[in-house]
Amino acid sequence: MTVARSVAEVLSEHVTLEVECIDRLYLNLYIPILQEPAGIGHFWIHHRGYRFATSALMAPMTRSFVTSIERFAEREGIPLITFKKGERKENIAKQHLRAFSSDEGVLFIGKAQEKASTTRTEKRRNPTTGATYPWLVKTTAVVNQYYFYCVDRDFGPFFLKLCSYFPYNGKLCINGHEYVKRQLDKHGIAYEALDNGILSCEDPGRLQTICDGLHPDLIQKLARKWLRRLPHPFARKDQQAGYVHQISIVQAEISLTQVLDRPVQGRVFFEQIIRDNIDIGRPAQVQLIFDRRITRSTPGRFRTRIITDGVIPSLHLDYKKSRIKQYHKLGRALRTELVVNDTYDFNIGRLLKNLPALQKVGREANRRLLHVQRISHDCTLGEAELQQLLRPVTLDQQRGAALRVGDPRALAVLSALLLFRLLPRGFANRDLREHVGALLAIAPAQLTQGQMTYDLRRLRLHGLIDRIPKSHRYRVTDFGLRAALLLTRAYVRLLRPGIAVLTPADPPMPSPLRAAVLHVDRAIDRAWKCAA
Repeated sequence: MTVARSVAEVLSEHVTLEVECIDRLYLNLYIPILQEPAGIGHFWIHHRGYRFATSALMAPMTRSFVTSIERFAEREGIPLITFKKGERKENIAKQHLRAFSSDEGVLFIGKAQEKASTTRTEKRRNPTTGATYPWLVKTTAVVNQYYFYCVDRDFGPFFLKLCSYFPYNGKLCINGHEYVKRQLDKHGIAYEALDNGILSCEDPGRLQTICDGLHPDLIQKLARKWLRRLPHPFARKDQQAGYVHQISIVQAEISLTQVLDRPVQGRVFFEQIIRDNIDIGRPAQVQLIFDRRITRSTPGRFRTRIITDGVIPSLHLDYKKSRIKQYHKLGRALRTELVVNDTYDFNIGRLLKNLPALQKVGREANRRLLHVQRISHDCTLGEAELQQLLRPVTLDQQRGAALRVGDPRALAVLSALLLFRLLPRGFANRDLREHVGALLAIAPAQLTQGQMTYDLRRLRLHGLIDRIPKSHRYRVTDFGLRAALLLTRAYVRLLRPGIAVLTPADPPMPSPLRAAVLHVDRAIDRAWKCAA
């Protein structure tokens, strides 16, 4: 078994299935008008008909809601569990899911005390009359939250959380891959699951179509369906008056899963990717991935983190409040995933209707990250070719000398190759001698035929030229053209002027590079003197 040498090779030749899909969606359920004290006052005074709006009116409503939950659990035979501190709710849900045999229903109801935004009454005094009156103010409190862990016929496992206190905000968490699995089963398409993903599918095109079909309308219908089935804090007349929960995006995960044919190869490949991209979280790199301009005034964190769970590493790239994470999933697939914690990071609204726009941003960011990694990783593969040029090489018992960067004759030979690339009949020993002599500012006669034969041999053994069959002429290879361009331009435009700037003698004009080097040099001197 051979391990792929480049990212391009892995992604083009060793990916058996590629799926772009929404992974986890964490959604906010709220009634917009009840998020501010003025709207709450409107509810109690203008809708319910009370003279004053106070928190005392909310307590009976809360007790009624909690009682309806307890009676629902008892009537349906659903376990009502109080979560313990530090207990992983997901593990409990998996245990109940294994014992669940129906295609739809409530697994269990969990109760946990958590901090939530609430409203309380504050006594205020009229400055004119001196009379007191109640005033609603926003605050936070630790209250009971009820988790309804359910299984839906179309969406699979999900949970819906409702706060037990006014204004009864909630959360909805679904998994796009679970939705896809249910739809594949529904259409009779054979597949093999990969945790929250797909390992293989008999119809990859249909699979991607199903992933693309997860639209906001379907999620809206799911929420409405289960809010009708589960105990609801608001009476039917409240809901008919427009007091219904709206949906916004709290967190969204847009994933790209690429299943690899060789797990070991995938692990080696991913670890190499991590080593080569440890600095990709810098702003200059991040703006390439997210296609957004980043300046010093741009808020947020831009960094790269390598997080290891046991022996499995994962790459995390932070952008403002969001991040891209990349990991080798269960040793079988490369998962690249944009985790959006604030849609405003991308100038997109939080309402659920903006999910398609957010999904587009996620898919483009995932692809750009792979593109940047492909470029950076594949450039490191040039280390072997570079060393092949800079060191002597032996091929078929013939030895070719190194092409040392900075050697005048080697640079002259490489520069001459750029002229010979367009010659249809190639070039000969004499042609090379004439051009190299001119570049070295000497008469061509001063270069012997043996010297040119020596140069031709090392160019051929290094792969920069090859011999035209049945002749004494040569042609420049594609690699030879690129290598000659790179080495000659790097020397003329980078190495030579850079060394001139860093020399002890003062350069003809001020240079930022020289100033920076001198600053570092002086700082090292000061640190050494202090240590001494």
